[in-house]
Amino acid sequence: MLAREEKLTEIARRLQEAAGENLQSIVLYGSGARGDYHAHKSDLNLLCILKSARASDLSRIASTIRWWSGQLNEPPPRIFTREELIHSADVFAIELLDIGQAHRVLFGDDPVADIEVPMNLHRVQVERELRTALQKLRTHFLRASENEQELRQIYEKSISGISVLLRHVLIALGEDPPSEKSDVYRRIEELSGADAAVFQFGRALRDNHPAAEITRAYGKYLEAIEFVIQALDALVPKREWQRVKRQNF
Repeated sequence: MLAREEKLTEIARRLQEAAGENLQSIVLYGSGARGDYHAHKSDLNLLCILKSARASDLSRIASTIRWWSGQLNEPPPRIFTREELIHSADVFAIELLDIGQAHRVLFGDDPVADIEVPMNLHRVQVERELRTALQKLRTHFLRASENEQELRQIYEKSISGISVLLRHVLIALGEDPPSEKSDVYRRIEELSGADAAVFQFGRALRDNHPAAEITRAYGKYLEAIEFVIQALDALVPKREWQRVKRQNF
């Protein structure tokens, strides 16, 4: 099994060899760039910038990506052209803000250095992602309310994404989020009334700690997310979202 740095060196080499001059940048982001990477638990997330991303260009790197995702079990890189990335800041505000704050260039120049994320649209995306997650969690509960093992798995798998969104709630509130997730949960509790222990419990599940009364805990999890959404809506009302305001004629 390759170590993390060996993986990164090898994927960069293979992509350069396969794509040639069409490859502009390879960027590592996520836990691997933030410093909280854990072997066997964390993914190596890559952003790959190509001059052209037509099907014929993608075909040249396809076997390398299959090796990366199949043999090494890592998520496929996000593929963009530079122009696509620049124009995606309004719809991928959360993702690009995260990448901008913590990333490592493995090849080429830095494609996110000059990208400005519109924070009013970031605020909207945070709420949308939270509401979408809540709807999915409710649907899972309807399907698996009598299956504690399945509820446990859903809770465990969802907590990572929810934790990211809680950090972005703090960003939307104009705060600099703590680096420790437990501190993020405590601050969220102070601002919204959502029980921090509910989110800590999800982390404990992910770390394979034993769980009791999972059905009740799952219900409290749903309630805590509701509290966060309500607080976000109350504390940071939505603002004008248009890129260009309409002119009065």
